[in-house]
Amino acid sequence: MADEKLAKLREAVAGLGQISENEKSGFLSLVGRYLSGDEELIEWAKIHTPTDEVVVPYDTLESPPEDIEATKKLLDKLAVLKLNGGLGTTMGCTGPKSVIEVRNGFTFLDLIVIQIESLNKKYGSNVPLLLMNSFNTHDDTLKIVEKYANSSIEIHTFNQSQYPRVVADEFLPWPSKGKTDKDGWYPPGHGDIFPSLMNSGKLDGKEYVFIANSDNLGAIVDMNILNHLIHKQNEYCMEVTPKTLADVKGGTLISYEGRVQLLEIAQVPDVHVNEFKSIEKFKIFNTNNLWVNLKAIKRLVEADALKMEIIPNPKEVDGVKVLQLETAAGAAIRFFDHAIGINVPRSRFLPVKATSDLQLVQSDLYTLVDGFVTRNSARTNPSNPSIELGPEFKKVGSFLGRFKSIPSIVELDSLKVSGDVWFGSGIVLKGKVTITAKPGVKLEIPDGAVIENKDINGPEDL
Repeated sequence: MADEKLAKLREAVAGLGQISENEKSGFLSLVGRYLSGDEELIEWAKIHTPTDEVVVPYDTLESPPEDIEATKKLLDKLAVLKLNGGLGTTMGCTGPKSVIEVRNGFTFLDLIVIQIESLNKKYGSNVPLLLMNSFNTHDDTLKIVEKYANSSIEIHTFNQSQYPRVVADEFLPWPSKGKTDKDGWYPPGHGDIFPSLMNSGKLDGKEYVFIANSDNLGAIVDMNILNHLIHKQNEYCMEVTPKTLADVKGGTLISYEGRVQLLEIAQVPDVHVNEFKSIEKFKIFNTNNLWVNLKAIKRLVEADALKMEIIPNPKEVDGVKVLQLETAAGAAIRFFDHAIGINVPRSRFLPVKATSDLQLVQSDLYTLVDGFVTRNSARTNPSNPSIELGPEFKKVGSFLGRFKSIPSIVELDSLKVSGDVWFGSGIVLKGKVTITAKPGVKLEIPDGAVIENKDINGPEDL
């Protein structure tokens, strides 16, 4: 039955003129693995907590020599790659997420460019920036990158694969069933980075690539990590960081049959899900900051050896049930030699997934120097305040409209806002604050208000 399905699909895919032969074979190989159902199941009893040799504590890394020439030598082996395939739809934006303004009028992409420029300028190095786009972000990104034409850094863009969505009940590609616009296709997750990077021809002349999500403001080039990998000849390194209760769903690193492996919540048998989410047994999670040896990528892609766990992602689009199969870059760790994790400080994980994250990075909790977003030392609590904003704040435009200026939150523990709330300028929030506007009522927090450990339900509580 599976063979029959695959044969029909192969025939239909052969007729799709919009994608390359590489993409067709990559897609069919993914579907073939999915249909054969030979995904190895994790045996829970074989899972071990990785030792410090496998997940190296960051503070045990040796610093590289302070010598400018030696640092330049290390940096000349490096390329920086940002995953730029995502759209800012969750935050109400139509284009690539990386062009949302984060701080002082700078976008994610601006900050990334400024960081690499200042690094290259300081050491006289030539670290290029690679952007992996999806077909969703490609055209917009090309226009955006034009503004860096006079920048001193080399910027290369390439596209990740474009695969057809499969119509679930007939198991045929949606584009061959007449869905010819963008919705008929999908980018197959960032696990696709390795073949796409290889197909792009951008692998030459460098030794390591540092891969990170473009929305993670903490993912900056780290000399201690680079130095360690080059000296120890680690082919792959995943940055992990200690879990908090907010990160219980994040993938974690385990030792399994003598290799280091990523364990995602989707692979966990139901009876063990609570154990997986506990902070006691699985203390770290994947930040998706990855350092990978480029020769190793070439070797493994050519051998077709990167068979990462398949993530089936069923969706309903325009009333049609479709299936898209994806893979994650972190899952490739088990195929590389001398692969390690490094347990890094939380400051290297500062993603902006929602407007509540934007509020954190735009506030006085952070400062911006040379493109680097640095935490304010006046904040004594090591963890960030938890911020929950209601649906009125979900889109960037309405979020920005509701704040005359972003409140001071250096001494804030938690903030919960619901209803039609508007903030004046120069507001200070401390401790635990809840602000709830009654239905149909516009609640304005006046300029200069200082609110500490309060529940506010109307003007009378201010």
